[in-house]
Formats: sequence, structure tokens, C-alpha cells
Amino acid sequence: MGKTQLAAEYARATLSASALPGTGDEQALPRNELVPKAVELLLWVNGTSPQAVAGAYVLAAQVVIPGGTAGLDANEAAQQFLAWLGTTTRRWLIVLDDVTAPSTLTGLWPPEVSVGQVLVTSRSRDAAWTTENRTLLQVGMFTPDQSAAYLHRALARPGRSGHADSDSDVAALAVDLGHLPLALSQAAAYLVDTGREVSRYRALLADRARLLAHLVPEISGLPDAQTRTVNAVWDISLALADTCRPLGLAKPMMEISAVLDSNAVPEQILTACAVRSFLGRHRASAASAEGSKDSDASDGGVVDDVDAEDALRILHRLNLLDHDPNSHTVRVHQLIQRAIREKEDVRAHLRDLVSASADALMEVWPDPERDTMFALLLRANADVLIGSSEGYLWQDEAHPVLFRLGRSRGESGEVQGAVEYFEHLANAAHTALGLDHPDTLAARHENAYWRGQAGDVAETLAAYERLLTEQLRVHGPDHLHTLTTRNEVAYWKGEMGDVAGAMAATEEVLVDQVRVLGPDHPLTLGNRGNAAGWRGELGDVVGAVAGYEDLLADRLRVLGADHPDTLTTRSQLAHWRGELGDVVGAVAAYEDLLADRLRVLGPDHLDTLVTRNNLAAMRGYAGDAAGAVVAFGGLLTECERVLGPDHPRTLTARGNLAFWRAEVGDVVGSRSAYEDLLADRLRVLGPDHPDTLSSRSDLAAAQGEAGDVFSAVSSYEQLLADRLRVFGPDHPDTLATRSNLAGWQGEAGDLQGAIAATEELLNDQLRVLGCDHPDTLATRNNLAGRRGQAGHVASAVTAYEDLLADQVRILGGDHPSTLATRSNLAGWKGEAGDVPGARTAQAELLADRLRVLGPDHPDTLATRHNLAALQGQAGDAAGAVLAYEELLSDMYRILGPHHPLAFDTFCQMRHWKSQAM
Repeated sequence: MGKTQLAAEYARATLSASALPGTGDEQALPRNELVPKAVELLLWVNGTSPQAVAGAYVLAAQVVIPGGTAGLDANEAAQQFLAWLGTTTRRWLIVLDDVTAPSTLTGLWPPEVSVGQVLVTSRSRDAAWTTENRTLLQVGMFTPDQSAAYLHRALARPGRSGHADSDSDVAALAVDLGHLPLALSQAAAYLVDTGREVSRYRALLADRARLLAHLVPEISGLPDAQTRTVNAVWDISLALADTCRPLGLAKPMMEISAVLDSNAVPEQILTACAVRSFLGRHRASAASAEGSKDSDASDGGVVDDVDAEDALRILHRLNLLDHDPNSHTVRVHQLIQRAIREKEDVRAHLRDLVSASADALMEVWPDPERDTMFALLLRANADVLIGSSEGYLWQDEAHPVLFRLGRSRGESGEVQGAVEYFEHLANAAHTALGLDHPDTLAARHENAYWRGQAGDVAETLAAYERLLTEQLRVHGPDHLHTLTTRNEVAYWKGEMGDVAGAMAATEEVLVDQVRVLGPDHPLTLGNRGNAAGWRGELGDVVGAVAGYEDLLADRLRVLGADHPDTLTTRSQLAHWRGELGDVVGAVAAYEDLLADRLRVLGPDHLDTLVTRNNLAAMRGYAGDAAGAVVAFGGLLTECERVLGPDHPRTLTARGNLAFWRAEVGDVVGSRSAYEDLLADRLRVLGPDHPDTLSSRSDLAAAQGEAGDVFSAVSSYEQLLADRLRVFGPDHPDTLATRSNLAGWQGEAGDLQGAIAATEELLNDQLRVLGCDHPDTLATRNNLAGRRGQAGHVASAVTAYEDLLADQVRILGGDHPSTLATRSNLAGWKGEAGDVPGARTAQAELLADRLRVLGPDHPDTLATRHNLAALQGQAGDAAGAVLAYEELLSDMYRILGPHHPLAFDTFCQMRHWKSQAM
């Protein structure tokens, strides 16, 4: 029941001094002093105006006062009745129904006496209602259970006995009507009168072409003595609100609220400059039409933020909306919204209304988005606005909010949703604006971009190539959009594995960008970053670092230190410094970058979370594997809180955590984590997404590390087939899979097959990547080791010596890969019988690893392990035992006692102890 129905039930209860009949809900009743008591006088008063209240009092006075009211005017008679109420010993109840405002009852409040009760219903919730002796009780919506129970009772009429309305349909109808008691009662009456089923009625209600007024009974057929249909019931309150100061703003503010999300409209939207301008125009127009000379309306319609806030509070006081100052949001019942949207005068200026709302959204929509909850609210409001816009967001061009909504979806992790949204937007733009309109082409560009983010690399490249053809025809080669798409085509060529082609295309477009846009244009600077990245991917890591250093200097000069693009360049430079071997420097760079991103973007921004990811990984590569596990554990918690469990970055954090768990010795836990992650990536991203394929690679490696070598071989064979299908034979990921497969074939005992596979892979890498690429050098390292395992020790030593010379030339002497090759070369020298030479090489390597990596890095510990073994092989078993004991103490401290390397060290120590006895 609504407030009037509750008051009526309470009044009936006082007449019989019994509980409310038929409601089954004691909580609906006011408590304490309003417990129903038997009365001798019950007066029901229509409280819409002082005149109506006084008139009711006059009629009552004629009944209860001996001698009547002869000779008294209306005011005197009303006051005489109030005086009688104060002196009589008879129990009475006065119900003042639908009182407009507290001021309506000025001078007309019944007296406060023990024998009397006063019950007032009102749409207003002004503070003036509450006094020491008066309590304001809010009457809210029905609960879902109450709504369903009410509808089932109301529809259980003889004429509807043949209908089988399901519980789900009834519950859904209650949701459609927002659990509003008045709407439920009128909908039930309509269904009984028309004989329609609930499911059919819901379809009619969802049809925007049908007016709400046509889906409720006519006034003569309203239930419960109601006098206004649900679509008109708020008209009086809205008219009253528009007469409150600031004059003429409540109605247009309500109209803005009616085209936004009923659940939560951020206050920032409703007080934005675009909305205030709309309010001002509306007030000035209304004042002009009415010839008003009011000071509020004659100032040219200027509205400030205080006026807008006051308008919201007026609407809140009159229960037309709920304004929560704590959350700074506004809620509006969905039926109030619909009733307002369907008014003829609102439809007459719907274009201006939609445009103002969309402009306000763009005005308050931050870029970048720092507050994920605020961004979620903005997306919800944009969605509702688009659904209410009736095409007015498509005029001569698409309103920017149409694009901002899609980008926000993708940036929040709804990547597939962004793909589908922009596909729909491109089709809508084609229909509204034409095939060649810039906004149609821009929507196609966005669709291609988000396809790439969703992992559909081949279709992304094809989409950009098709778009480029159209842009060359429509815009010409030097247009900004054409140059942008050429950038994208070059980039996605590289993602398809054609790194050399990507580099060439990037350099070609860069020349044109400098010519057309100038060297300092953001697009030119961005493409320089692409060129530097592709240079690194081609193996020229030194050139990549130099390129990013030059770019960073220019971005600092052009954009400033805190610009997002400047921060991105710093991240890329830190990455390539790590690839160059300066892991410590990369850690320091990421630490500095994280501090600045926290300051500029805040802790919850996606770029900040990505920087935490990169810093944690680089610290692990610098030797702090345990610290990496802790850091990724904390990052995962934050990603789940900020982004949600299915966001791609959250899934990436889970993969990195699993990797570093294996590095600290938790191989079983790592494998289990990879299995869970693969299941989720298959569900969220699909089987062919690059991240899903990467998870399969990680899981295959974890299988092998856990001792299940044959499963690892089988998993890599299946993965190779899929990467060949998705990426083609020359893609770096395909080549990497072949490398991993060859490695585990060797571990499974097929050493000759592994050697043959590695030789074939090396030939393809030389053809595709070139001789100086890091992956090519890594394959040479693997091939040398496998030849040594096959008994060709001298050949292995020679191969490592040649490889070392090239790595020093290409990567530098301190690069981790160069140091690793020195370790392998020393090991095979020892296998060849040159134990003294091997000891000398390992000792020199230890000095360099201590200098470059520090004493606690796993590679430094491994070198000490190798050196202790060579000491034993040289005949100094006691010295080997001492070296292993010292090493084991450090390993327990750094890696923990359960790490595989610590366990192996313990076994070696026991071995050499037995040899020393």
C-alpha cells in the first residue's frame, strides 16, 4: 500500500480497535503513539490546500458542536472545531491526507491532547514536519515479496481464473514497476479489466511507443478510490516544486534526471555547466512565455551551481527524487522518469534535453579514469541516455558521448563488450550519417582497435587495412585519420609476426607524419615510440634504449613530465633497459615511475597497477623472487578489487604470481594456479586469444618442471598446432613454442630429435629474425648445450665461445644472457677435462655476477654452487663441503629450505662429505 492506503487501513483499525486486516505486514504500521485505539470521532480531510482543510473542519463543527456554527464565518467555525477537539473527552483521530507542505496547516493543526491523534500523509519530507511531538515516517516501496504477494491477491479474481501467471512473470512485473504500490494496484486493475496475461502486459509496458497512460485504467476505473493515474500522480508536486526558490528550476532539473539512470545519477552531472545552461534557458523561456517579472527569472536565465543544488533539494523534499549528499548521487523512480519523458511539453524540447545531458556527461567524464566506481556510474547513465535519446545524439555528427562510452567499457576490461558496442555504433553511424562520414570511419577504427585488444590479431589487421583503403579514398593520404590508421596497420603487422615489415611501415609513415604534422605532434611522437619498440623486437636492444631516451627528452619538452604519454615512455624505457641487462637500473626506473603515477593518477588507475606489475617482475629478475611473490600477491588483491576478477590485467597478475611461485620452489602450487588460470582465460577470452595461448605455454612448462615431462611434450605439440593456425609459422610466439617443444623433447630422452628440431628452428630464426636477435642467440645457446649432452663436448665448447663473442658485441659483457653463456662455457670446459680452466672461469664469473647482480641473486648463488662442485672435482672435497655449507646457509635465507636449488645443494654437500671421509 501507499501512504494513503496505509492511513486508510490505520483509520479503519481505530474504528474497530483491531489489527489491520489483510495486510499480513505489521511493519507497515507506525509504532508507539500511533498504535490503533478505538475512537468515537474519525475525520478524513483532503489536505491539498488550507481552504480544503478549513472546509472539512467547518463541516465537522456543524456535526459535533451543540448549536452548530450559525453566525460564524468559515475561519471562525474551523477554529471553533479545533477548540472543541482540545476540550472534549471523546477519543478522536484526524487524518490529513496528501498535505502539500507544512505551511498548508499553519493555524490549522489539531491540538495536542491525550484523547486525540493526528495522522498526516504528504509527498513532502520538509524538516518542518518533525518537532518534539511529531515524527516523520518514510513510506517506501514494497519489498519484492510484498509486491509479489499483493499482485497475486489482486489478480486472483473470478474473471482471471483461466490465466496461469507464473511466479517469475509476476516477480518480473513488480521489478518493471519498481515495486511502487500505486503502480502495482493500477496495473493489477488494468489486467483484471482487460483480461490480459502478465507476460503480455510486460511486453506492452516495455514498448516505448506506448504511453504509460494507456496501460492503466481510466480515472473512473481506478482502484482504492484513487483519483489520479500513475502517470499523472506527480504533477501536483512537480508544479509546486517549480514555484519554490530558485523559481522555475525544479521541472527542468527533473527532466534531466528523467533521461538518466534511475538507480544513481552522479550529482556532478546534474550540476554541470551544460545542465545549468539548460536550466537557465528553460527558466528564461518559461518566464518570457508567462510575462514573469520575478527577479530569479529575469536575469537572463543564469543558473549557478548553488541554484542547481537547491533545485535538487526541492525535488528531494517533495519526494520526486532521492538526493543523497553522502554519496553525491540522485535516484529517481523509473515510473516518474517515464511519466515525465512522455509529457508533450517535454517531448517538444527533447532534442535540447538530450543534448544538454550528453554534454554534461562529457563535461564530467575524466580522462584518464581514476575512480572506477564513478566511471561505472557514468557508463550506466550514458547507456540510459542513449536509450532515451530517440536519435537526437545523431545530428550532423555523432555526439562524443557515444564514443566515450565504448572506450570506457574497453578501458574497464569489458574488451569484448567494447568490440560489440563499436560494431553496433559503426552500423548506426552508417545508417544515420552515411558510409563515408568521418564518424562512421572513426567507429570502424574503434571497432578494429578493440578487436585487437580482444586478441583477434588477424581480423584486426584486416579491419585496419580495409579502413585504410576507405580513408585514402575519402580523406586522402595526408589526413590525420589516415596517418593514424597507417600507424595501426604497421603495428598489427608486427603483432602478426612480421616485425621487419612493421618496422619498415612505421619508418615510412613516420617520414610522412614529420612532413605533414611536424616533429612535435603527439602522433609523430607516438610513432617514434613504436619505431623504437620494433627496433628492440628485431634484436637491436641498444638502439631501442637510445630511441626511447631521445623520445623521452622530446616528450618532456613538448608535453611535460606528468603527461600520460611521457609516463608511458618512461615505462617503455625501463623495460628495454631491463632487456639490455641493466636490471638494477630498470628496477630503479620503475620505482621512480610508480611514485609519479601514484601522485598523478592515483593508486587505482590501470597504468599505476601495470607499473606495479612491471616493478614486481623486474625485482624478481633482479634476484628477489620471494619479494616478487609477495608483490604479485598484493597486486592481485588490488586488481580484483579495482578491476574485477575477469579483467585481463587481473588474469595477467595471476599468471605472473604463478610464475614466481615456481621460481621460489612451489612447483606444484604454480602448476595448479596455471590450470585454474587457463580455465578462466578460456572462459573470458576464448581459446585463440594470445593470453590464453600463453597460459597453455606456461602450464606446459609447469607440467615439465613438476616432472611430468611427457605431458609437457604433448601440451607443446598441441599448442604449436594452434599457434601455427592462429599466427602462422614465422610469428615469434610460434618460434618460441618450437624452442620449448625441442627443449622438453630433450628432457624426455629424445636428444637427437631435440637437436634436429633446434637446428631447424635456428635456420628459421636466422631467416625471420636475423643473426643478432636475442631469440636467435638463445637458440644457439640451447643447440650448443644439447650437442654437448649428446657427447660432442669439444663442439659445444667451440659453439659457446663463438656465441659469447657475439653476445658481448651485441648485448654487452654484463648482460644476464652473456653471463649465462660464460657459465655454460665454463661448465663444458670442465666436462672436457679442463677443470682448472673451468674453476678460473667460474671464479671470474662469480666476481662479475657479484658486481652486476649482487650476492643474493639466484644466478650468483648458482655460480657459487658450480664453483664448489669444481672444487670437489679438483680433489678438494673438504673445501667443497665448506663452500656448500656456506652456500646452503645463504640459500636457506634467500630461497628457503624447500627450493629445488637448495635441495640440490644439500645433496651435493652430503656427497662431498662422503668423499672427504
